Amino acid sequence: MVETIRVGAVAPGARVAVFDFDGTVSLIRSGWMDIMVPMMVSELAALGTGETGSQLRNVVEPFIWRQTGKDTLYQMISLTVEIARRGGVPRTAAEYKQQFLDQLLVLSGQRMDEIRRGIRPPDDYLVPGTRAMLAALRRRGLQLYLASGTDDVHLQEEAELLDIARYFDGGVYGALPDPDAFSKRLLLEKILSRDGMRPEHVIGFGDGPVEIEELKRAGAVAVGLATSEPECRQVNAWKRQNLIEIGADYIIANYLDAGELSALVLNS
Repeated sequence: MVETIRVGAVAPGARVAVFDFDGTVSLIRSGWMDIMVPMMVSELAALGTGETGSQLRNVVEPFIWRQTGKDTLYQMISLTVEIARRGGVPRTAAEYKQQFLDQLLVLSGQRMDEIRRGIRPPDDYLVPGTRAMLAALRRRGLQLYLASGTDDVHLQEEAELLDIARYFDGGVYGALPDPDAFSKRLLLEKILSRDGMRPEHVIGFGDGPVEIEELKRAGAVAVGLATSEPECRQVNAWKRQNLIEIGADYIIANYLDAGELSALVLNS
């Protein structure tokens, strides 16, 4: 089912589609918030401020969500700010990021190993309907881009392992060592700077606030993936509300209703 939030948000002449990665296409890192939130709460609780676990979750969850889609480093910068605010002496944001990635790798590495060993097919770790959606957009002649806050070296490896890199003829772009060297805003600006390109030629898909906000800033059509992971069969009410507040034009739980979405967005 496709939920239309803004009637008239259409792109019948679409030439480009931009996709976020984690939670929008890939489920390899599904559950990452269940690692990041407790890690941050633990770091803050160790300061002995007397705040409860629930209170600390209410501190970290909003900034984690707000920066989802950017390089993970930005979420860790916010953590260092909160530690310093409570009188602590934080480690560097890069160290906290590595601590998080080390924990996440235990989960994501197991899933990647299952694919490599043939225990699970790649599509088991894709949002349902992803491959058919990507193939359909390519057949229509759209150029596809994959853009993520995941470190580029990991993004490239995971996109190849999932056998989806081949659909993204526009390129696969992840976070670089210099966090200012790549962003979704810069990518959209580059796309729209091409001769003859206009905002109505671009559609985008994402499950986080950053990509939806940047798509709307650019004047493109934004489809919000309010996926209830890992099954991704129903809409997650919390994600839905937040994506709508950021500006999503449509809300979907997966790509199984690609025909309906195509009819609404592409008028086809």
